[in-house]
Amino acid sequence: MAPHNRSSLYKVFVPSYTSRVLVEVLRCHGAEGCPLWLRVRAKAPPLHNSTALDCREHAPCQLALDLPFWQHWYYVLVEKHPGVPGSVSFQVTVQLTDCSRPSLARPPFLPSSASMNMPHSFGSAGGLALGDSPPPASPNGTKHPVPIPTASPASERCWPVRPTLRNELDTFSVHFYIFFGPNVSVPPDRPAVFVINLLPVLDSGGVLNLELRLNVSSLCGENVTVFGCLNHEVPLTSGDNASVTCETESLAGFLLSVNATASLSRLRIPYPQTGSWYLSLRSLCATEHGFEPCTNVTAEVYLRAYLSPCINDCGIYGQCKLLRTNNYLYAACECKAGWNGWGCTDNAEAFSYGFQLLSTLLLCLSNVMFVPPVAIAVRSHYLLEAAVYIFTMFFSTFYHACDQPGIVVFCIMEYDVLQFCDFLGSLMSVWVTVIAMARLQPVVKQVLYLLGAMLLSMALQMDRHGLWNLLGPSLFALGIMAIAWTARTIRRRHCYPPTWKRWAFYLCPGALIAAAAVLLYAFVETEENYFYIHSIWHLLIAGSVGFLLPPRAKPSRRLGPLPRRKGCGYQLCVNEQEELGLVDPAVASINSICTS
Repeated sequence: MAPHNRSSLYKVFVPSYTSRVLVEVLRCHGAEGCPLWLRVRAKAPPLHNSTALDCREHAPCQLALDLPFWQHWYYVLVEKHPGVPGSVSFQVTVQLTDCSRPSLARPPFLPSSASMNMPHSFGSAGGLALGDSPPPASPNGTKHPVPIPTASPASERCWPVRPTLRNELDTFSVHFYIFFGPNVSVPPDRPAVFVINLLPVLDSGGVLNLELRLNVSSLCGENVTVFGCLNHEVPLTSGDNASVTCETESLAGFLLSVNATASLSRLRIPYPQTGSWYLSLRSLCATEHGFEPCTNVTAEVYLRAYLSPCINDCGIYGQCKLLRTNNYLYAACECKAGWNGWGCTDNAEAFSYGFQLLSTLLLCLSNVMFVPPVAIAVRSHYLLEAAVYIFTMFFSTFYHACDQPGIVVFCIMEYDVLQFCDFLGSLMSVWVTVIAMARLQPVVKQVLYLLGAMLLSMALQMDRHGLWNLLGPSLFALGIMAIAWTARTIRRRHCYPPTWKRWAFYLCPGALIAAAAVLLYAFVETEENYFYIHSIWHLLIAGSVGFLLPPRAKPSRRLGPLPRRKGCGYQLCVNEQEELGLVDPAVASINSICTS
């Protein structure tokens, strides 16, 4: 390492079935002995706060990593002590132990196939390539690999890993089948190891489910417990303690256990990390001194592993939804009625049955307020408007009965149909009421009614919950009404409506009630207060219709032709000036007689 260099970074790939990685700094010479720090980290370069080894205080300078991550890069950082003058020469060796063949150790230098292990320097260019120097010499001067320290057979052995078959059913719905399964035999002398491969992106947005069921009849009366250890990227099968606790100094997995008393165990991991998951099953017998390997009992376990979008489909108090955020696809539960948790199973803040029943009754019975507007509309001969109010009252009642979370639910048809009809009826009620207040010609009014129904249906298909679906038609209808009233005021040269009682007792109260309803709907209503705020919205909207609906139109003074009698006779024709209201009917004379 040159004087102007601060550190050198190397990387080495750790394949599968590697039980131990030994990193060692050899032949280190510098101005002050071996002024180097040795740091090792998996998957990423070491940080300054990572575990480090000072080569000046340790001889030999080596770091040993048991049970390393398989199929990953390990980064080795050799860093010079600050303020050390001159250059430092050293050699880095990495020794990998193949656990499937304990007697075979890979040489402590990189073969030619590891050409990707290129050095990198922090602060400047340069550095010694890993493996460029000749292998270290043995004490007697012959050049051959340094033997790896022999470990205990129990910690160095590993067992064959049985693969699983992947069967994709739907998005985040994958089943993993075991060859010659799903019943698995766990022998007493060795563990059974399985691998579950999760694909990147495709499998990270769901829930990994694992289920173990013990066949009690296979225990032959022995007190046998089958432990399952699920761990990511490396199986934990190095000893009895690791199998029971499912953790080491640097690794931690998920522990499952089944026995004659509790024969079923389930594990769910939301949004699992992709890659290889290893499940190690081992049968141990309970004794006075703890768990020990069994002698002659082969336990039989039913194993089931699968991916699902949500946990138990979110139950009856939630809905499983497929979401997308920044091109990441994932599934999640949308809980209702105060329930929480990954699968909507946390009832700490759940609504009681009485509260659910009360909220349903409030939302449904508040629609009875539409009965007075229907009666007023029928009495004033606004039959089309009355039909719209009845439609709204009916579908709003049954939509809210079907929309309730929890168990107080009653649906007479599909939820989507009820929701669409409720929203369409609410918007049409506002639309026909304001158009009726404009008192337009019958043909124009019918055209506007039909046009509004079609446009509102289109708007609801695009966005049913948009605020402008309510404000847009309301403002447009108010504009039409304002134009009609202004034209009638100019033509009559008198304010329309002409009486102050109509303004004081009907229009102003109705407008205030409708404005209060819109403000509550737009700015006050939330998910927490939905039950009573939306019920108040029903009452206010229906009440405003009763005030704003105009009175019955007075019949026209224009007289039609008199009914014609059968046979011969005469037909009396009304004076044209009297028909137009230009003369007083009391003094008008009949000046024409028409023969039939």
